[in-house]
Amino acid sequence: MGTRWRWLCLCVMGILAVPCRGIKQCLDRTTMNVILLDDDHSPWSMKFVKGEILKAIETDKTISTTEGVDLNLTADFAGFNTSLYRHSVCRSCTCAGVEALKALLKSGELGCSVLGPTCTHATFQIVDVEKGLKLSTPIISAGSFGTSCDNTLNLQRLLPPARKISNFFIEFWKDNNRIKPQWETAYVYKKDSNTEDCFWYINALDAGDFASQFQATVLHGPGGLKNTLNSPKNRTSNLFIICGSPMDILEAKNGSKEADSSDILFILIDLYNDIYYINTSSVPAMKNVLVLTMPNTRNYRISTDLKGNNTMNDYIAAYHDSVLLIGQVMRKILQKPKWELQQMEFVNVNNFRNISFNGSAGTYKLDKCGDRDINLTVIYTTSDNKYKTLFTFDTENNQTKVTEPRPVFIWGNRLPNSAPDRSPATYNIILIVLGVTVVVVATIAFIFYSQNRRDRQLRKRWSHIASDLITLVETNKLNVISLKIEEERKKRDFKIRRAFYDKKIVILKELKHSDGNFNETQRIELNALQQIDYYNLTKFYGTVKFDEGVFGVFEYGERGSLRYVLNDKVSYPEETFMDWEFKISVMYDIAKGMSYLHTSDIQVHGRLKSTNCVVDNRMVVKITDFGCNTFLSPGADLWTAPEHLRKQGTSQKGDVYSFAIIAQEIVLRKSTFYTECCSDRAAKLSKVITSYFRPDLDSDNASEKELEVYTLIKCCWDEDPEKRPDFRKVENCLGKIISNIHNQDNESYMDNMIRRLQMYSRNLEHLVEERTALYKAERDRADCLNFMLLPGPVVKSLKETGVVEPELYEEVTIYFSDIVGFTTLCQYSTPMEVVDMLNDIYKGFDSILDHHDVYKVETIGDAYMVTSGLPKRNGNRHAVDICRMALDILAFMGTFQLRHLPGIPVWIRIGVHSGPCAAGVVGIKMPRYCLFGDTVNTASRMESTGHPLRIHVSQPTINILQRTDCKFEYEMRGETYLKGKGTETTYWLTGETGEDYNLPTPPTTENFQRLQQDLAHMILDCLERRSRGSVRRKKTLLSQSREDDKDQESEVESESDHQLEYLQMATVDNTLSTFL
Repeated sequence: MGTRWRWLCLCVMGILAVPCRGIKQCLDRTTMNVILLDDDHSPWSMKFVKGEILKAIETDKTISTTEGVDLNLTADFAGFNTSLYRHSVCRSCTCAGVEALKALLKSGELGCSVLGPTCTHATFQIVDVEKGLKLSTPIISAGSFGTSCDNTLNLQRLLPPARKISNFFIEFWKDNNRIKPQWETAYVYKKDSNTEDCFWYINALDAGDFASQFQATVLHGPGGLKNTLNSPKNRTSNLFIICGSPMDILEAKNGSKEADSSDILFILIDLYNDIYYINTSSVPAMKNVLVLTMPNTRNYRISTDLKGNNTMNDYIAAYHDSVLLIGQVMRKILQKPKWELQQMEFVNVNNFRNISFNGSAGTYKLDKCGDRDINLTVIYTTSDNKYKTLFTFDTENNQTKVTEPRPVFIWGNRLPNSAPDRSPATYNIILIVLGVTVVVVATIAFIFYSQNRRDRQLRKRWSHIASDLITLVETNKLNVISLKIEEERKKRDFKIRRAFYDKKIVILKELKHSDGNFNETQRIELNALQQIDYYNLTKFYGTVKFDEGVFGVFEYGERGSLRYVLNDKVSYPEETFMDWEFKISVMYDIAKGMSYLHTSDIQVHGRLKSTNCVVDNRMVVKITDFGCNTFLSPGADLWTAPEHLRKQGTSQKGDVYSFAIIAQEIVLRKSTFYTECCSDRAAKLSKVITSYFRPDLDSDNASEKELEVYTLIKCCWDEDPEKRPDFRKVENCLGKIISNIHNQDNESYMDNMIRRLQMYSRNLEHLVEERTALYKAERDRADCLNFMLLPGPVVKSLKETGVVEPELYEEVTIYFSDIVGFTTLCQYSTPMEVVDMLNDIYKGFDSILDHHDVYKVETIGDAYMVTSGLPKRNGNRHAVDICRMALDILAFMGTFQLRHLPGIPVWIRIGVHSGPCAAGVVGIKMPRYCLFGDTVNTASRMESTGHPLRIHVSQPTINILQRTDCKFEYEMRGETYLKGKGTETTYWLTGETGEDYNLPTPPTTENFQRLQQDLAHMILDCLERRSRGSVRRKKTLLSQSREDDKDQESEVESESDHQLEYLQMATVDNTLSTFL
C-alpha cells in the first residue's frame, strides 16, 4: 500500500494536514474515540453509554484471552454538551462532532475507530464526501439515520437507517398476497415534534423514492390529520403512516369514531420498543394499527427511565456491541502475516462491511455500505386485543414473508385497499357537477368571445386611445429613455416616453409627420399592427394624442434593447449567463418573430437591427418598429442589405441579411459589423456597396457546434438574395440545433433552467463581493478623511449614536503660535501667494505632529493650535510631547524660506500652557471639535506676549515637566503680565539635554522692533529685484551677459549700503539654563 494511502483530513472551514499513523498503534493499544452528546435527556447520552462500553471492553478482553490473542481495547470519551445552546437538540450539535475530531487530529489522539456521533446533523459534517472531514478511520454510529449519510466512505450504522425503512415501505406497498392487496396511496403524518429516528424516517418517506413512486400526501399536525379522518368523501387514501409509540396513536385518534373505522389502516413505525414482545396485551385503539418494529432478539429489557440507574435501550446496546465488532475485526487482522501488518497504515473500513457478529441485541449483519440488515417485524392486534406477528421483511433481499396466513383482525379476511371505495351515487353526483360546470364554462366563454369579437371589430375600425387612459410616468428624467445608436451617421438621441396603460408600463413613440388625422394608408398600417399578437413581437395597443404630438403605444421591454444587453458584460457575463445555448436561443427568438411577421399582413420589417430587438424581464427577445413604413423611413445603416444600400427599398431577403448581422453581434458580443481591418462606419458602408465585404466570423477556429451556426449566418448574408434562406428555414435550423444540444447533454429544459439560475447566482455572488470590496474601500477612505478632521473616538461616537457628549479633562497642554508680521507679508503678496505660504508652513507643521502624541485643533489664518492630553489622556506626557513638538517646529522655521519672497525672514511666536479644559463637538453642519476654558485663553496670552523664535512656557507646564524624567532646558523670563490673569512667572524653553534641535537664534528686543519698522522696505526691495530679474531674462544673450555684470555690481553696492545689521541674530548666553 505504501505512500498511496496517506491520510488527508479536510475540515469544513479549511484543510488540516495530518501526518500518517501506522497500524502499530492499533495493534499495541487499540483506541476507540467515543464522540457523543453529554446531556441528561438524550437516550444515547455519554452518561448512559460510557458504562456499557467499559463492560464491552472487559467482555472483549475475556474473548481475546480465551483465543490467546494479545489485544487490549481502550476508549477515549469526548462528549460535547449542547446545554449552552438555545436548543439542546441534535440541530445544535451540527459542528460539534467536527470540532471534536479536529481537536483529536491536532493533538494526535485520534484512535483506530470512532464511536458516534448519533445525530445525523453532526455525522453528515464528518462523512460528507465534498464538505466533510475526509478520514480513513472507521466510524461506527448507533443512529445517523438520515439519507444524507448514505453510501459514505467510512460510516457503519448498527441501527436500521432511513434508507432501509424507505425500502421496506416501497416493497411492502408493491407486495400483493392473499391477505394484503397492492397499495398505491398513503398519508404520511408529521408530528410537531419527533425523536431523532422518527424525524429522519418520516423525512425519507416524504422526500425520497417512496413519495415519487406512490401518491403520498403529507399531513402536518393533529389538525390536518383530524380534518382528513373526518372527511371520508375528500380522503384519497385509507393508509396513514405514523412514527412514534402507541401513545401517539391515541393522541392522533383523539377519540374520533372515523379513526377507529375498519376502513382505516394505521402503520406505526416503532422500532426501538420491546413492549410488543414483553406485554402481549394490546389496547382497543390499536386494532386497526400495524406496527413496524425490530425482531425479538434482544438479550436485555428496554428501560426508558433516564433518571434511574438501569437505563437501557437499543442505542446503548448498539454502542456496547460496536466494541465487540471492533475486537472481532482486530483479532482477524492480527491473524495476517507480520510483513503484511508492517505495511498497513490504518484499519481498512472494508473489514467492517459484509460482516456478521453477535451482540447483546442479537445477530448483526452489515451490508456492503456498512448499514445493518435485519428482519423487520410487522405486528397486528387480534380481535381479543393480543399482539401477534403478521409479516416479516428481510431488508437484505427486500422480501416480505407472511407469518400468519389466517389472521383474526378488524379488517376481516384481508387488509383494506389504499383508495377509499366510491359508491355509484357519488359518481353520479360527480358527473352531474362536471356536466353543469362544463355548460356554465362554455356559456361564459361564448359571452367573452362575443364581447371580445365586438371589441376587436371596434378597434379594427379605429385604433386611437383616449389620452385620459394613458398616465405618463412622473415628469422627470426617469420617464425619458435615451436610445443612443453610435453607428448612426448623425449622432442623435431618440427620446421615448414611458407611461401606464391598462395597469402596465408601455412605450410612447412619437409618430412624425402626423397630427392625428390619419389617412387611409396610415389607418391600414395601424390596423395591421393591431392585429399582430405574437410572443416574439411587441404588442401595439394604438395611438394617443398629447399636446406634444401623436404617439404610438407599444409594449415595453424591461431590460432594454438587445444591443444594450450584449454590451452589458457585467450583468450578463460571457460563458456563465450568456453561454452558447443562450445565444442560440436569442437568435431563435428573432427568427420566430420574423417568421411570423413575414407570414402576416405586414410581410416585411425593413428596419431590423439589434437596437429595435428588445428584451423583456423573462429574457425573451421581441421585435419592434415593424409596420410603420409611412411614419419611419428605412434608412441606410450597417444592418441594411447591400441591394437596398445601392437602391433604396425593403424585402424579406433584406430582413434575412439584417438577421445575419445581428447574429454576428450576438456571437462575438462586439460592435455592430465588427471587423479588425476597418472601424469607420462610412468606410464599411462604402465597401459593402462596392464589393463583397462582411464582418469577421472565424470559421477556421470554430468548434463543431459553432461551425453549424457560422455556416447558417454566412448563408443569410450571401450577396445573392435568392440564395439566402427564408426565416422558416432559419427557425427550423436553429430549433434542431437547440434540440441536439439537449439530446447530447441528456438535459431537460428544467435542468437547463436550474443550471442557468445557478450560474447566474454564482455571478451575482461574485458581483456582490466586488461591490462589497469597493464599498469597504470607499468607507475606509471616508473614515480616513473623518479621522483627519475629528479625533478617532469622536468619529466613532458620531457614527454610532450621532451625538458626542462634552468631556472635562483635568490637565492638558495647549500650544499656540502665529507668524510675526503676517499682516505686512499679506499686504505685499497676492492671495494665492498667501495661500501657498501658509500651506508650505502648515504642511511642515503637520508632518512634525505625526511624530508626537498630540492633536491638531485648528488653524485660523496664521494661528496654529495644538493640544495634547485629549481626547486621549496620556498622564504627564502631554507637556513633554507639546514641548518636543514646539522645539521641532522652531527648528523647522529656522530653515524655512518663502517661495515668492526669498531672503525675507519668517518668525513665529509660540506659547505653551497647561491646565484643565473642556472639549466637545459644536455644530451639526461641518461639526468642529472645540476646546473651552481658561487654559485656552491663557495659552493664547502666552503666545501673544512672547517673542519671535521663542517658546514661551507657563509655570504650570514647567511644574509638569519637573514631574517627568525628561530633562528640558529653560530659562526664566521673569514676571509677565497676562491679560485677565495678572502677573505670572514665565519661562523660555531653549532645548532638551542630549538633543540637538539646531534652533535659530532669536532676535534681541531692539532688533525685533527695528525689523517691524523696516519689514515693508525689505519686501519691496525683494520684489523689485525679482522684477528686474524677470526683465533680464527677456533680453538677448549678449546684452544679458553685460547687464548681469552691471546688476551684480549694483546689487553688491546696494546690499553693502542697505544691509540691515539687526538681521544678525543676537547670541544670548544661557547663564540661567536649568536642566529638568
